[in-house]
Amino acid sequence: MAKKKESTKKEMPRVHKELEGFDISINTFGEINRSIDIDKINEFLNKHNDDKKLKNRE
Repeated sequence: MAKKKESTKKEMPRVHKELEGFDISINTFGEINRSIDIDKINEFLNKHNDDKKLKNRE
């Protein structure tokens, strides 16, 4: 049985231009590590996504 070779080159995921360089991972303690501040991520989501809970309110 042949073994699969793992790629040595880490490929970065495609992200929006405003979030360029964004990387997220979980360490051995279960903590979330990210390369961009959470406030910047929340600001981006507020600008580009509608809140589904507030959609049908007047």
